[in-house]
Amino acid sequence: MANKHITSFYYDAISYGGPWTQQLPVRSLVGLIPLYAVLTLEPELINKFPSFKRRLNWFIEHKNDVAERNIASMKRRGKDDRLLLALVSRDRLEKILRRMLDETEFLAAHGIRSMSKYHADHPYSMTVNGQVFKVGYVSGDSDSGLFGGNSNWRGPIWLCVNFLLVESLLRFYMFYGDSFRVECPTGSGEYMHLGHVAEEIQHRLQHLFVRDEQGRRAMNGGNDLLDFDEHWRDYLWFHEFFDADTGRGLGASHQCGWTGLIAKVIHDTG
Repeated sequence: MANKHITSFYYDAISYGGPWTQQLPVRSLVGLIPLYAVLTLEPELINKFPSFKRRLNWFIEHKNDVAERNIASMKRRGKDDRLLLALVSRDRLEKILRRMLDETEFLAAHGIRSMSKYHADHPYSMTVNGQVFKVGYVSGDSDSGLFGGNSNWRGPIWLCVNFLLVESLLRFYMFYGDSFRVECPTGSGEYMHLGHVAEEIQHRLQHLFVRDEQGRRAMNGGNDLLDFDEHWRDYLWFHEFFDADTGRGLGASHQCGWTGLIAKVIHDTG
């Protein structure tokens, strides 16, 4: 199963017991979620706990094989002498971001999709006990009732997922600083440090809600009443998730919990 596509991304795997496993080459949030596992260790904080610092240094020196799997930089400290705890190495981070920031894959006009758009034309299917199971990209409401009426993680944009990705990118930026740059969007020739990548995603999320040149909000899906009526136009709905191709709001219309995170996004980029 190993090839350049498999080894440059994280995938779900089915275990059949014992050593028998099968990776499923579906490019979904599964490949992005490992980015969440990231934390910087600040020197000022470590220095406040000399006993912990002593044990940390011993662990780095004597358990190098274990530490290298969980601490991104052992020999070289990051920006402002920070340490980085992360599942994703610098090399793997660069490869994941190459897909995540590709507008033909995860990067949409209004945020990060929950599944690569690649699967719109290339759905993945497998046969188990004579039954065919297939998964493909769906930009809006689910085309299957398997997980409930409008439950869909196969393409749409979710504020909670995007918020956590932004937070992770900012933590990576705190370690790598301005020196680590990636192409954003992929193929554009424009290179940004991870702080600016996070900001770019935040701006795209905001465009779900702000008016365009025609006075319409993407989240309203072309509804004249919501876009223009004086009694409705300034009262925004907090949809559960959003169509990854158009930005139209979907699911519950008053998901003030995680969709309310847009207020933090606006605050942080203001």
